Amino acid sequence: MKAVGYVQSLPIAEERSLFDFDTPAPVPGPRDLLVRVQAVSVNPVDTKVRMRRAGTDEAPVILGWDAAGIVEAVGADVTLFRPGDAVFYAGDLNRPGTNAELHLVDERIAGHKPKSLGFAEAAALPLTSLTAWEGLFDRLQVPAKDAGAKLLVVGAAGGVGSLAVQFARQLTQLTVIGTASRPESRKWIEDLGAHAVIDHSRPLAAELEAAGLGLVDYTYTLTNTDRHWAEIVKGAKPQGRIAIIDDPQTLDALPLKGKSLSLHWELMFTRSMFQTPDMIRQHEILEEVSRLVDAGTLRTTLGAHFGTINAANLKRAHAAIESGRSIGKIVLEGWG
Repeated sequence: MKAVGYVQSLPIAEERSLFDFDTPAPVPGPRDLLVRVQAVSVNPVDTKVRMRRAGTDEAPVILGWDAAGIVEAVGADVTLFRPGDAVFYAGDLNRPGTNAELHLVDERIAGHKPKSLGFAEAAALPLTSLTAWEGLFDRLQVPAKDAGAKLLVVGAAGGVGSLAVQFARQLTQLTVIGTASRPESRKWIEDLGAHAVIDHSRPLAAELEAAGLGLVDYTYTLTNTDRHWAEIVKGAKPQGRIAIIDDPQTLDALPLKGKSLSLHWELMFTRSMFQTPDMIRQHEILEEVSRLVDAGTLRTTLGAHFGTINAANLKRAHAAIESGRSIGKIVLEGWG
């Protein structure tokens, strides 16, 4: 089968940072789906793993976790899917990625693809929708009904932020505040339903005050947390909650004490990496996301389509992600 991978961690402009190669098709385990990948999307985790993990000439690293495709075969213990089903999922950080024609995924972390979306549109959703959902409802535990509470989403124009804004606006009564620094990203967030947008190139607490928003009950910080940390704490309401997904070099939790603020980490891969007893929760979340999309409540966050799945196009996608200026999700579709 065709695949895209690498051996050495190299800057994305280097010729061998990603390359096309052929490799044997994988064989499903007891709870695995063997999926023929139709479309993938690229996430910041792809670029981070590329610079942290090395492969060998015999076994290049295959990146990619978001995918949408068709089930070709199932393991002996699979009960949730059958061959021919269209699925979407975000994969497992400990297994080979989705930048391959055929891919294995545990049925407990896959969902049925929304019927109303094509494969490219569906591939834009799994990792970010799971991260947004878990961050809001599992970590921050935002209430469905609390019209007086406010949520701040730092970096709201990216993939996770685009879903977090939609979930919070459509499924809760929170006042949803996103951050952006460019006109096009501001418009994107507003179109997704944010009640207000503030500029994260300026001090966040001052921006909240200037907009008449005051302190916030919940903060979901998705990017540049270390740069915004002091302002995030300053802008939080006493006894508020803060959730983080990015990788600040350092993080001083002591300033949280005065306001009794709670800190929550969100990593979408935790359930699959540790085979947690509630691992099937990700299947349930994706099934709900699929339902919300087909009901017209939720929209895909596809921002750009970079063509077929090959090394050249994936290198362009990695470069765009590393620029920090992409809006929504970058997808690739088909194998040419």
